[in-house]
Order: sequence, then C-alpha cells, then structure tokens
Amino acid sequence: MKKQEVKTEAVNCNDQHCPFHSTLSTRGRVFVGNVIKRNVHKTATVSWPRTFYLTKYERYEKRRSKVKVHIPDCLNINVGDKVKIIECSPISKTKNFVIIEVLK
Repeated sequence: MKKQEVKTEAVNCNDQHCPFHSTLSTRGRVFVGNVIKRNVHKTATVSWPRTFYLTKYERYEKRRSKVKVHIPDCLNINVGDKVKIIECSPISKTKNFVIIEVLK
C-alpha cells in the first residue's frame, strides 16, 4: 500500500515501526476490525468476525479472528475504535500487523 493513500496527521513520531515516518515495509493482507484490548505498551488486540461454511450441515458458523497489532506513536487508539490494519515485516514474536488508519 502506498503511503499517500492513507490520511495521516501532521504529527512527527520517532517510532521505528511507524509505517508513515520510518522505513517499515507494509505488504500483504489488509483487514478492518475493532480494538478489543489495549494493555501492553504500543500493542493492541484487534478482532473481526468471519463466517465458515460447514459442508456436512450446509450452514455457516460464526468465527472470530484475533491478531496483535502495533500502534504507532502518531495515532491515538482506544478500546472500541474501528481500525484498518495491514501486514508488515515481523515486529516481535506475535506482532506482524500495524495500524494504518482509524475509521469513523
């Protein structure tokens, strides 16, 4: 995703894992979900619902995907916000996504 496609604030940050103000490469999958937890420094948990088809019963069941994401210093994120996340190079053992936009 090109850096010009996403609206950013004019705030500069010194975060080395910021997709806007550093050299973090973003590529791959893009998801939209809700922040359900934020209790670790610069880390949030984002969840989104999906449906899974069961061929035996010919019905769909609800499932939920949950990933840990990095919060750049230039974004203000709270629990309950709807955010857009994108895959990036691994930041830690469990973080492979970064928040790029807060949706209203």
